[in-house]
Amino acid sequence: MHYESILFGIENGIAVLTLNRPDRLNSFTQAMHLEVRDALDRLQADRSVRVLVLTGAGRGFCAGQDLQDRAVAPGAPGVDLGESVERFYAPLVLTLKSLPMPVICAVNGVAAGAGANLALACDIVLAAKSASFIEAFCKLGLIPDTGGTWHLPRLIGQARATGLAMLGEKLSAEKAEEWGLIWACVPDETLMDQAMAMAEHFASAPTKGLAFTKKALQTSWANTLPEQLKLEGEMMRELGYSHDYREGVAAFIAKRPAQFKGE
Repeated sequence: MHYESILFGIENGIAVLTLNRPDRLNSFTQAMHLEVRDALDRLQADRSVRVLVLTGAGRGFCAGQDLQDRAVAPGAPGVDLGESVERFYAPLVLTLKSLPMPVICAVNGVAAGAGANLALACDIVLAAKSASFIEAFCKLGLIPDTGGTWHLPRLIGQARATGLAMLGEKLSAEKAEEWGLIWACVPDETLMDQAMAMAEHFASAPTKGLAFTKKALQTSWANTLPEQLKLEGEMMRELGYSHDYREGVAAFIAKRPAQFKGE
């Protein structure tokens, strides 16, 4: 597929996907959804990829849905927003959560609506100091979709999640870090350098162990403690037979850098 709304590349085990509609603050259209889906399909088919970096072009990360792409006026027939969620936004979130590798989001500017919740669906979020997060749905008579109602209370608690969702106030990157909504707020000029340095670290890390860690943490919300302990045992049993575990132990004993294959 020829991409017009995104930039996508893979190099040295690192995939970088950039939302690229800067004139519209990288807001989603149906065409961009299809391009992102294609890129993620390519990523999953390439066994060399060990980490994904998601970011935006220009002064914003993502302003959510491009309302001009499904314009609706008072008195006009309504649109099936449920179909939009089911066809595009829900599969996108589920794909990011299920990728067997770390997903880093570098929020370079405003992340609003579905754009904010897209960032929260990633494993580690770095945000530029000038960035902000806005749950703008309440201003349109909607709810925080794209996993917002699931991620927000789990990340920052019910009270703060409710305030963000019902007031639609802008949350600065610094406050987002303070609240635990994101991993770190960093200087604007170092955002991508820090994101790529983290990606390089993950590209040489034991990818299968990280993938299992990601899955175990996500599963823990639905499991009882005995169920989670059983899952941990099953995962540790499988990882104990992996090359990367044996290599990690050998490197530790020999006091040398490990050479993980990311199997």
